[in-house]
Amino acid sequence: MIKISEITIVDDDAITVFGLRKLISLTVECDNIESYVNGKLAIDAIKDKLNNDQPLPKIIFLDINMPIMDGWEFLEAFIKLPIQERIRINIVTSSIDPYDKEQWEHYRANSHHLITFNQKPIHKSKIEDITKVAETLN
Repeated sequence: MIKISEITIVDDDAITVFGLRKLISLTVECDNIESYVNGKLAIDAIKDKLNNDQPLPKIIFLDINMPIMDGWEFLEAFIKLPIQERIRINIVTSSIDPYDKEQWEHYRANSHHLITFNQKPIHKSKIEDITKVAETLN
């Protein structure tokens, strides 16, 4: 079983968060899984960790449609942070809007982070692939 120190889930749907936690626990060994109901809470927590030299999440599961700060606003703020390591960001959405795919392609092209686009619901067969830590770029 793969071991990952930190995973973050940013999603306002409690059922999705519960399901992701369950699937993650079946697939990887993780010391800490944190969840946030909107991007603002998540970005504030990540900034706090960054400022206090605490471990950052290696993997982020990110919903697009949330109150306060949505997934795109979160990504905009996240890619501006001075994070050298490459983080895997799994967008997890039920959206079929072509705009969302375009947004994903924009952020994927303009960030050193590994950003993937995944349709809800996430199945157990897919979770193993998207819980692999992003490789460091040389």
